[in-house]
Amino acid sequence: MSERLPESARTAKSLRVDQLTLSDADQVSIELSSRRTGMSFQRTRMSADRTLMSVIRTSLSLIGFGFTIFQFFQKLQGSLLHEGSTTPRNFGFSLVLLGVLMLTIGIWYHVRFMLGLRNRRREMTTAGLIHAQSEYPISLTLIVAVLLFLIGVMAVVGMVFNVGPLA
Repeated sequence: MSERLPESARTAKSLRVDQLTLSDADQVSIELSSRRTGMSFQRTRMSADRTLMSVIRTSLSLIGFGFTIFQFFQKLQGSLLHEGSTTPRNFGFSLVLLGVLMLTIGIWYHVRFMLGLRNRRREMTTAGLIHAQSEYPISLTLIVAVLLFLIGVMAVVGMVFNVGPLA
């Protein structure tokens, strides 16, 4: 097949293939290959969303469990049954902070990865190696992660300053 390609298509600098000199079978093969590559970008995007979902699941558990521990011991401390150490409340607060921090890092990693993936896809589209028929829609997983982050921040503010809807 390389004998029929023009010199510019055989060099490492040129990524575009001159399809006019290829046979029909070669054109079909190239078309199928570019479609498979395009689908692999979609699979990689879905994999990044699944990774963010696992971060959301873990962060939600940490935030929820930490908030519950904090609230339980705050109410218990207000009653006559328990007077003393604030260690359990501090532990609950630490779990909430850990959940928010984990979610922040997960969102940052996801956004950075997706921007890199979009740039790579744009490069390959410009080079003619894949078709760019569909745009990447905004990730619903990312929206949920940002909303959970805001809830986590409200929980931290409520715990520290005893204000807001989660106080």
